[in-house]
Amino acid sequence: MAILEIRKVGDKVLKEKAEPVVKIDRKIIRLLEDMAETMYHADGAGLAAPQVGIPLRMFVADAGDGLREIINPVIVEQTGLEIGSEGCLSIPGVYGDVERAAFVTVEGLDRKGKKITVSATGLLARALQHEIDHLDGILFIERAKTLYMDKKTGNRERIKNHGKNREEV
Repeated sequence: MAILEIRKVGDKVLKEKAEPVVKIDRKIIRLLEDMAETMYHADGAGLAAPQVGIPLRMFVADAGDGLREIINPVIVEQTGLEIGSEGCLSIPGVYGDVERAAFVTVEGLDRKGKKITVSATGLLARALQHEIDHLDGILFIERAKTLYMDKKTGNRERIKNHGKNREEV
């Protein structure tokens, strides 16, 4: 396995809609393994293929309850709304309050090509929606109600938010 380079905001692959995985072969399985290793190494809760420069519809996620690998995911049910804080490995040091469905059901394929269904609330529901957004070329900062910097960085920077400059640290 290998640690992959995580693409940062501004990289065009992050704004493109990813293509469906047509065939699950050894190359795809290896990519899933490398993505998981990269996610854990970066201390993330999820990582989509476009974040490592591969425009395919697949991601890995672990909200503290075990690794999930989902290929060609689709949200088939979502209910309720809640606002929660999010960050992104592709936008280090920036966080935001994002409104997302409180409950989601996602269908997709596992690494063997078998259909899987994941129903989730809490952090896992948020991670699933965040990663699927990546597959559609959407970054969390586009959905954020408020953006702020990590205080640990020691930086005080203005974050442009919905046409207004805000300074929050």
